[in-house]
Amino acid sequence: MIKNIIFDYGDIFINLDKTATARELHKLGINDFTPEMIVKNQAYEKGLISTDAFVHFYHELFPKTSKNELIDAWNAILLDFPRHRLEFIQKLANNKNYRLFLLSNTNDLHISWIQQDWGIELYEEFKKNFEQFYLSHEIQLRKPDTEIYEFVLSKNDLKATETLFIDDTQENTDAAKTLGIHVWNLNPEKEDIVDLFTHKKVLF
Repeated sequence: MIKNIIFDYGDIFINLDKTATARELHKLGINDFTPEMIVKNQAYEKGLISTDAFVHFYHELFPKTSKNELIDAWNAILLDFPRHRLEFIQKLANNKNYRLFLLSNTNDLHISWIQQDWGIELYEEFKKNFEQFYLSHEIQLRKPDTEIYEFVLSKNDLKATETLFIDDTQENTDAAKTLGIHVWNLNPEKEDIVDLFTHKKVLF
């Protein structure tokens, strides 16, 4: 029986355009991520380097680009937050039938953009529905490394067999599954989080 639900953020609650950043970077002359860039991106997502250092890294590699252009390209992936998803998580939290957690690979630039675009009041209204709100750059762990799931389970005294993890990226749900966590690899093109209890009714 499911007692705990761990939600991803992007393409679960906030809509994403996953090709947008690559498209915008291409306009700036950045066509592919080198192995060095990938390492730097992951370090930034873990909060191991500052935003200033991250932007400076790319600006040094591509000096013809401005720092603001790089930041705008990096944030281009982020779209809107449909109201019906806020209403869904509010209702779920108010019912108090499940312990609710958020677990997201989110860097400082992205979360700052969300806070500014939504407004801090809406952001806090969303955040308060979760018992814990885990962002990779704050806990210095990232999906799909199994350590991040073990961290959430141990920190909150959760049993994997009583926990459902929802994410739109299969390598993330596959990693969680190896620990015995129930998963839903949600397809944002065909599915919506608000249909959770219809789609995964067998677990509830």
